[in-house]
This record gives sequence, structure tokens and C-alpha cells, in this order.
Amino acid sequence: MHRVDLRDGADLDGFRRALRGLAALGVEPDAVLWSAGAAPSLFGAIAETGTTPLPADAPPVSLPRPVGALIETVVCHRDPERYALLHRLVWRVLRGERDILGHHADPLVHRLALLDKAVRRDLHKMHAFLRFNEVRGPDGAERYLAWFEPDNFIVEATAPFFVERFESLVWTILTPVGSLHWDRRSLTFGPAAARPEGLDRDDRFAEGWQRYYESTFNPARVNPTAMRAEMPRKYWANLPEAAAIPAMIRSAPARVRAMIEAEAAAPRRRNPDKAVAAMARQEPATLAELNRIILAADPLVPGATQAVPGEGPEGAAIAIVGEQPGDQEDLEGRPFVGPAGQLLTRALEEAGIERGAAYLTNAVKHFKFVARGKRRLHQSPTAGEVKHYRWWLMKELAFVRPRLVVTLGATAALALTGRSVSVLRERGPMGFGEWEGFVTVHPSYLLRLPAGEGAEQAYRAFVADLRRAREMVEGTD
Repeated sequence: MHRVDLRDGADLDGFRRALRGLAALGVEPDAVLWSAGAAPSLFGAIAETGTTPLPADAPPVSLPRPVGALIETVVCHRDPERYALLHRLVWRVLRGERDILGHHADPLVHRLALLDKAVRRDLHKMHAFLRFNEVRGPDGAERYLAWFEPDNFIVEATAPFFVERFESLVWTILTPVGSLHWDRRSLTFGPAAARPEGLDRDDRFAEGWQRYYESTFNPARVNPTAMRAEMPRKYWANLPEAAAIPAMIRSAPARVRAMIEAEAAAPRRRNPDKAVAAMARQEPATLAELNRIILAADPLVPGATQAVPGEGPEGAAIAIVGEQPGDQEDLEGRPFVGPAGQLLTRALEEAGIERGAAYLTNAVKHFKFVARGKRRLHQSPTAGEVKHYRWWLMKELAFVRPRLVVTLGATAALALTGRSVSVLRERGPMGFGEWEGFVTVHPSYLLRLPAGEGAEQAYRAFVADLRRAREMVEGTD
């Protein structure tokens, strides 16, 4: 009998190492005792009591992608039998049943599907019902704190969601099964915690949530039973908008009658084609004239401080096109001066490209954001907004006349190709009509990656892309 000891919670890495060792020895599921929450062994996460030790360097196990995805989800469940069930699934897959997940009536598949569904529902609830409260640290700095009680071990799995949406804030999420801390640069996983005192106090974040909820509430679709099913009462204590629910339900019939009696009005929609045609009639004769037009233009989406034109010499061999200005670019009026721009400057230097010799610009010229207290959080432009600014971008490139255009991220590639581009699959050389092009990731993507070996490898790949772009230009001399 082999005993496999894994750390408490969702020990995906430990489970994978154990699977490799068990598969290498051909150990059957009935001969394994899985234990979670035990102290780590000499092998990091595996302790075996069988006559043959599990190899620490066993080769990876080849599994269908749906099986791998199922494992990543199910290890987050609280069911103490989850590892044994997953091992039995893998055992059957490795013995020829590679399409086993298609057999929905199979008892093992059915049970794992229920665990998978429960974890995904728990992830959705945490995404939807976690609320931050503003707190002040000993140094008076602005921080945000949230408390949530998940049903399963989903804290690490949900971390990328919150990093992406609140990357400009310093925040901490506390739960009974683990904690997360983000300092705008790196993500830290911590131990389980108790609910902090004073978290129920009113603050402007709570007021903002309540106003947002009230403004989006549709009285014509009130269904208290469905509301309680989607937003169970266990989450209400942490939801500032929950205080408004009873009054909104009571007032719903009167609001519906008022809506029926009001005269219907067609929604106003802005047509970017008209704006594009108006810009085309301006026909600037020089890059300087184009920049004056850009600087004088109102943003398509109100809120930006100013337009941010391109920067660099006409005749630059390489033009680098990003998505849109960020918060610091909007304030300074220059492209790529914020954290992503600083990372780009470092990567250009390592790739042998002088920043001052390249032309740097963005597909969209105004900063689009959503306000969160004092913070302005980046929002990606829509395809219509990209189209609105495309005429300016193409005019810029016509004046600069680069030999190669490097696009950073999907939005810039969309502006140059007119289609959606999967950057990670299509990165590399690409034709942009009359321009030779090269597609790579945006530096902000690298900043969102958790610190570690993966982030360093992604940065090195980015530098390699820029170096290859430089070599393409040098090859045309």
C-alpha cells in the first residue's frame, strides 16, 4: 500500500508529482491511500510506505486536455475522496479510455462532473460577491481589504481574476481557507484567516457599490426566488448593496407602472463612420499638423485629460504600436511612460534597440477608464473605438515610413489587420498591408503575471521578439 501525503487545500502540484510517480510504477488506485493536510515528506509532497519508493523524477503523464482541466478544478473541492477519484480517472485514461469524459452515465464521470460544477459555481460566487473595503495602514497609505467565505479551496484558483481587475490597487483578500495579497507588482498567498473586525463600517466603496446596484436594478424583472438562488443570503453580510434590496423590491411595481406609462425613446448610438469621414477631410500635410489635430480632438469616450500623440523621429526604422495611453501617459501627454512603458524601455535596451530611435505610438489616442474611488482603472477599447482612431494611426505611419511595425497586444494588431488576432498563437512576423509587421505581447500583460519563473520566461520571450524584430530591420539594410 502506498500512502501519498499532500498539503491541505488544493495541492495541484503535489497531486501531479504523485500521479507521475504512481504511473511510472503502475500502481493501481486500490493500492493508494491519499491523505491531505499531512506534513511534507522528503519528496516535497509525497510520502510512501510501499516496498517500492515513488520516483521523484518520473516523466510527465500524457492526458487529454479536458481531463487535465477537470483535474485543475476538482482538486479545489473539499471532498476528501477527490484525489482518489481523480487517480482512478487517470488510471482508466492511461489504459485506453481517453474519451471517458464523454460517457456521462459512467458513475465515476458523473461524480467528478458534480464536483467540477460545484467548484465552478463557487468560483463564480467569489468573483461576483466579493467586495473590497478601503482601509488605511499605519503609514496612512490607501489599501483595500475583503472577506469571503468560499465553500471550497478556490482561493489560489481565483487569484488571476482579481489581479487582472484590480491590478492598480494594493489589496488583501482574507478567507477561512487562505489569503491573497497584491502590492501592484507581486501576488502573495497566505494562511487561513478570521473575519477582521470593523469590516462592516460604511465607506465610499460600499456607497459606490450600492449606487451601482440601484442604477442597474431592473424592476420589470424582479423575481425574489431567483434572486435568492443566485445571491444566497450567506453572502449578504459582505454585500453593501444587500441593504437596498428590500426597498427596491417594494418599489418595483410602482417603477414598472411608470416605465410603461413613459414614452419609449430610441437609444442614441454614435456612428464611428461619421467621425472617420470627418477626420479624412482634414488631410494634414505633416506629422506635426496631424499631432495638432489629435491634440485638439475630444475623446470618443469622455474622461481623458488629453490626447497622447506618438513620439519619435520621422524615418524611424521601427514603429512600435501599443493599445492606448494609461493613467500616467494621460497625465503627462507622452506614450509609454508608466509601468508598462518602463518595462518596454528596459526590454528595448536588452534587445539592442534605442528607444529614442524608434517611433512609439498607440492605436487609440485617449485613455479609457472606469473610476474606482481615486483610482482610474484601465478599460480596453472596443472594436468601434479602435476603428474611430485607425485613420490617425495609418496617417502617422505614412508620415513616419518605418521599415517594420511592431504591434504590442491584440488591440494594436486589430488596428493594423482589421481582424481579431490571437497574440500568443500568432506572435511573430505578420503582414500589415503595405507595412511589414511583427506581433508580440503588450508589456502590461507581463506585469500582470505572478512573480516567478513563468513571468521571467515570458519577459525573456518578449525581449527575444524585439531582438528578432531588430534583426528583421537590419536584414533589409
